[in-house]
Amino acid sequence: MGVKATELRKGVVIDQGGDLLLITEYNHHTPGNLRAVIHVKLRSLRTGSTKEMRLSSGDSLEVAYLDKKPSEYLYKEVNGGYVFMDQVNFEQVTIQPDLIEEQMGYVKENTIVAITFHGAIPIGIEVPPSVVLKITEAEPAVRGNTATNVKKDAVLETGLKIKVPIHISVGDMVKVRTSDGEFQGRSN
Repeated sequence: MGVKATELRKGVVIDQGGDLLLITEYNHHTPGNLRAVIHVKLRSLRTGSTKEMRLSSGDSLEVAYLDKKPSEYLYKEVNGGYVFMDQVNFEQVTIQPDLIEEQMGYVKENTIVAITFHGAIPIGIEVPPSVVLKITEAEPAVRGNTATNVKKDAVLETGLKIKVPIHISVGDMVKVRTSDGEFQGRSN
């Protein structure tokens, strides 16, 4: 389905010659009385490579049809693949780490995520905006070190390393924003 360049937005996936490209940045620029120019940055979902395109407002691109299915994360295989189970038909799908390694730091076993498919091929996962995880490693707080905004390193139950306030200790449940790994607060 062809879509005009002016209708594209960040997060849209386009199909260019069989390669799926995710729009990571979108900038519509109209210099003075000249014609509009659209600059987009794209990342290939298959190879991970990035490129930039310059489009005019009359250009059209092919938008890829993507399907999202709720799936449960089961386990990580010995070869590194992540195994998920479809919540509707209970079929298992293995996704290679190079596609989803960044998001897996926020996903523990038995968590429901949305897997994005292009046809029958899984191309990525969508995690919730924030998750609650347990702290497994953290430096102990030092008495007298109570200055504001002091942060220390901590490791979550998934192995992800984040910065937390000095008063957080091992065993605490914390809320973490998945877009940037930022500590959001304690959780019950």
